[in-house]
This record gives sequence, C-alpha cells and structure tokens, in this order.
Amino acid sequence: MNRQKKLQQLFKAKAKKASAKLAPARKDKYISKADRLKLAAETRDESVRVDDE
Repeated sequence: MNRQKKLQQLFKAKAKKASAKLAPARKDKYISKADRLKLAAETRDESVRVDDE
C-alpha cells in the first residue's frame, strides 16, 4: 500500500468516527433495573394520587 493511499485511508477512518460521534444515538441509554423499578413505582404512586382526587 503506498503512502498516499494509507494517509487517505486514515483520514477517512477518522472522519467517519467523528461523524458517527455527532450523529444522534440510535438506541436509548441504558437504565439499570433498580432505576426502572423506581420509575415504575413513582408512576404507580402518581396514578394512585390522581385516582384518589
């Protein structure tokens, strides 16, 4: 592989990584099981309060 081709390949790889970093995330961030249970409990409590009123 000649020098110019190698430089172009490295440049393209860095550019690809940079654009991937700027792109919006495709999947949601990970939420731990404990946090999911906590959120579920909070929403359950809110629905109970709304039903009581």
